Amino acid sequence: MTIDNFAFAPAALTVRVGSTVTWTNRDEEPHTVVSADGTLHSPGMGTGATYSFTFTKAGTVDYVCSIHPFMHGTVVVTP
Repeated sequence: MTIDNFAFAPAALTVRVGSTVTWTNRDEEPHTVVSADGTLHSPGMGTGATYSFTFTKAGTVDYVCSIHPFMHGTVVVTP
């Protein structure tokens, strides 16, 4: 996953349980990856920084950048 031009790409991603997803910030501004349910909670990431998370249960995780809440993404985790 990339964070570029104030957007998560792809905006929606489907993975299997046990998959690890890594977000890489390619913007000049810091960003975060945070879900309302608390599943995802990255630190602030500067340019070139990464955040990885391994999904251990099925479901849909919607997330935003807490610094720029207009940035939205979704990870769908299948069994």
